[in-house]
Amino acid sequence: MLLGFSSGLPLALTSSALQAWFTVSGISIVTIGFLALVGQPYVYKFLWAPILDRYALPFLGRRRGWIFCMQLAIIGVILLMSWQSPLLHPALLASSALLLSFFSATQDIAYNAYQTEILHENEYGLGAAFGASGYRIAMLVSGGLSFVLADRIGWEATYRVMAALMLIGALGTLIGKESENSAHTPTSLRAAVIDPLKEFLSRDSAKVLLLLIILYKLGDAFAMSLSSTFLIRGLGFTQTEVGLMVKGVGLPASIIGVFIGGCLMLRIGLYRSLLWFGVLQAISNLTFMVLALFGKNLMMMGTAIFIEQGCSGMGTAAFLAFIMSLCDKRYTATQFALLSALAAIGRVFIGPIAGILVEHIGWVQFYWWSFIVALPGVGLLWILRSHVMNPLCEARGE
Repeated sequence: MLLGFSSGLPLALTSSALQAWFTVSGISIVTIGFLALVGQPYVYKFLWAPILDRYALPFLGRRRGWIFCMQLAIIGVILLMSWQSPLLHPALLASSALLLSFFSATQDIAYNAYQTEILHENEYGLGAAFGASGYRIAMLVSGGLSFVLADRIGWEATYRVMAALMLIGALGTLIGKESENSAHTPTSLRAAVIDPLKEFLSRDSAKVLLLLIILYKLGDAFAMSLSSTFLIRGLGFTQTEVGLMVKGVGLPASIIGVFIGGCLMLRIGLYRSLLWFGVLQAISNLTFMVLALFGKNLMMMGTAIFIEQGCSGMGTAAFLAFIMSLCDKRYTATQFALLSALAAIGRVFIGPIAGILVEHIGWVQFYWWSFIVALPGVGLLWILRSHVMNPLCEARGE
């Protein structure tokens, strides 16, 4: 859970929080949409994941050494961003956010591998729930509490507070035990690069499973791509109102969602969890369409955030367990990085499209389309039910 917190904290600082900082500074919505591109390292992280599979740093073991090193780098970059401004140095701030994404994505490579290796197969469901709950708590701190702080002490000081909170994850790294899978280190960099891809692509329907991973969270990413700008500029809520609602309503909803998801996986299995939680994720996007129709309404905003965070939390728990179930433990860093990178494609590249769409069709139709975009993933999951319900996946969740 502590490492999940460390993994989730930087994400909002390169997405919703950064988006809000640019929004209140008066930057155009199309420019804000293109800010999503600073998250590209999350998409390409599989390219350097083999290095983490092949080489270990000379302290804290094969996985924790890399995690701790990246945590220190993340703290440094967040502090660097706190001395910049969207008005005075927009390009420099965006470049720093790109660097933060790189260190955060690298931390995720090692963390996800460590999580997959240290959990036993019958622990994947609840292990994913605990990790996801820490992750989502951190996202709500950096994407909710940060809004409240920014209204009082400014975004620069807020980023310094966020840098200090990264020490929570560093504590988790230091107290963690070493992975039991250290003996499976690849003997060469070529083995770390080629063998994981060769092993995965040799499986039945591997390419279609990769497509499923891209599509499953696409609607969720579409809906959240401009959430801060929608609430602050589109509806006129203050940063404090958004932050308090995200923290007071979104936080408990998210925690409830991931733990309900983790527990239900033990009862109904991995495939049914993925299917039903995917349907709920799609429907939850429509609450923001209703909010756009209502206009500025604090109760409706709270309802929309509660439903979206709860359903997204359930879907995240099942999705993480699914990805873990697909990883061969000989190549956890590379395979998990590849699969999770594909899942990040929507979150990163949908932003520029979203900004242009909102300018042309408005918020109501934008959120209707976020519901439509979520449906192909659910449909493909139904088509692939025999492959998702194979013995490998069932052993993890059922």
